[in-house]
Amino acid sequence: MAHGSQTEQKPEKKDRLEEVVIRLAGDSGDGMQLTGNQFTNTSALLGNDLATFPDYPAEIRAPAGSLPGVSGFQVRFSSKDIHTPGDAPDAMVVMNPAAFKTNVEDLKPGGLLIVNTGNFSESDLKKAKYDHNPLEDDSLRERFRVLELNLNQATLDAVEGSGLTSKNALRCKNFLALGILYWVYSRPLEPTEKWIGEKFAKRPEIVEANRMALRAGHKIADNSELLQVQYEVLPADLPAGTYRTVMGNSSLAMGLVAAGRLSGLTPFYGSYPITPASDLLHALSRYKNHGVITFQAEDEIAAITSAIGASYAGCIGMTGTSGPGLALKTEALGLAVSVELPLVVVNVQRAGPSTGMPTKTEQADLLFAIFGRNSEAPLPVLAPSTPTDCFWTGIEAVRIAVTYMTPVLILSDLALANGAEPFRVPDVADLEPFPIQHQAKNGSGFDPFSRNSETLARPWAVPGTIGLEHRIGGLEKAEDSGDVSYDPENHERMVELREKKVMAIADAYPATEVYGPESGDLVVLGWGSTYGSIRGAVDRCLAEGKQVAQVHIRNLWPLPKDLGEILSRYEKVLIPEMNRGHLARLIRSEFLLDSISLSKVQGRPFPTSEIATRIEEILS
Repeated sequence: MAHGSQTEQKPEKKDRLEEVVIRLAGDSGDGMQLTGNQFTNTSALLGNDLATFPDYPAEIRAPAGSLPGVSGFQVRFSSKDIHTPGDAPDAMVVMNPAAFKTNVEDLKPGGLLIVNTGNFSESDLKKAKYDHNPLEDDSLRERFRVLELNLNQATLDAVEGSGLTSKNALRCKNFLALGILYWVYSRPLEPTEKWIGEKFAKRPEIVEANRMALRAGHKIADNSELLQVQYEVLPADLPAGTYRTVMGNSSLAMGLVAAGRLSGLTPFYGSYPITPASDLLHALSRYKNHGVITFQAEDEIAAITSAIGASYAGCIGMTGTSGPGLALKTEALGLAVSVELPLVVVNVQRAGPSTGMPTKTEQADLLFAIFGRNSEAPLPVLAPSTPTDCFWTGIEAVRIAVTYMTPVLILSDLALANGAEPFRVPDVADLEPFPIQHQAKNGSGFDPFSRNSETLARPWAVPGTIGLEHRIGGLEKAEDSGDVSYDPENHERMVELREKKVMAIADAYPATEVYGPESGDLVVLGWGSTYGSIRGAVDRCLAEGKQVAQVHIRNLWPLPKDLGEILSRYEKVLIPEMNRGHLARLIRSEFLLDSISLSKVQGRPFPTSEIATRIEEILS
């Protein structure tokens, strides 16, 4: 039988993997975030569980090819339930020497390294502070499977005839790299091709060029001698339902909108742009059809005071910022405490102090959130643990604010805000309403600071309601009547009432959940975005037969009343935090309980392995 005229094809061979971690790294203009999001969306359509971690450069216009200008995106996709974007990548794409230098040491031994040799010229190496070409080091191929490919030239060849200039044609190289990854991990091209068509619908030449680059990458991988095996990751066994991929900021925005519907109140969001909280304003501005009012203020003070004014007018006022912006909002936040109006303040934490590292994550605003106001100004503080939990935390924050007539502070962080995972869309009928009725006119006089016997909340009267004329402001008020008062005993009484109201919120908390044994050698206590890394570390220890448990708290102030008793059932308490031990200090203060603090302030989340190693050190 003659075979000479037929095209020889690589025999199909697929290895099944439980999970894969991929990292893309290049210049901020190389489209790493876009490419990562496309891989994420395609994996979501295939039914994988997933988690992502975008890593942006801190400088908007860092010099091309420089170390500070590296942009990265990590995605972990799995056939099982996962909680973090993963530790060491199984595969990595690096677009230039700077991306190589800042990322290659994280790649797993034996991992796939795809290098764009088209950007490894002498000048490129100099920008990354190399005095030699690291690709010439033979040990590199002993450690990894290295696919060296001039993506620049391959892209120009792939899109030849598209009519694009060379400069514009090179912008398609991220899709060529994506095509390679799609082949390696058995991802279909169609979802991304459809997205390209919709995204660039007004520029058909760009649509065609990007599609050509994507298909070329797929073909290059199919013909590569290095890439002999394809891998597949089966769909995860997730609960039945409708899923969508959400990032923390968009999830929180949906939660705040849902809370408006559940309470029957109009959401008003006043904000001043700041990384990484700006996307909250962008997301909420798209919900005008749900009655949401958004206002981009001229500064942080105007943003929060506009939200306070909206609450005074009967809306649910909300504002969002990051650490430096929260500092500017504190005086007005004290006003909201004093006048006892509902208000939701979102702080998407980032590395500080001051400007710090604005595109890196941190959890160092906890003590500031609880105590960082002049005088006695208590308020409840909540912290979501995952991007999907941001939705539920938004609803809970509004419920507390309007039930107890108090400002509420949500502590998110950059890792949550920009991280993504599948979100099981809840049935609206399953969301519990908490309808709010503003104070109605009654026959007797109106006392704006009289108290609800159960919640100690004062009445919420909308200005203009006949018979409910009243005055509020920053000056201390007389109990009940609301008249300005300088009486010493009255001031102390009002301070005590405001504190008692906030602390009594803990009476309504559900029982604190314990993951793992109810008592044992060690419990890992956490809050916020450390949830996934802690869960992964605890699961690893439980599989090894260790008596280790996890407790993760959403309500940071007031603390759960049963927390002290739970922690006392374990020999030791470990608290991993992306700060210098804020929660550890709080636990010592409130429960006289010494804990072991695992502190990290590098602008990067905890890898699971780091927490697991510390647990093993403690137990040994």
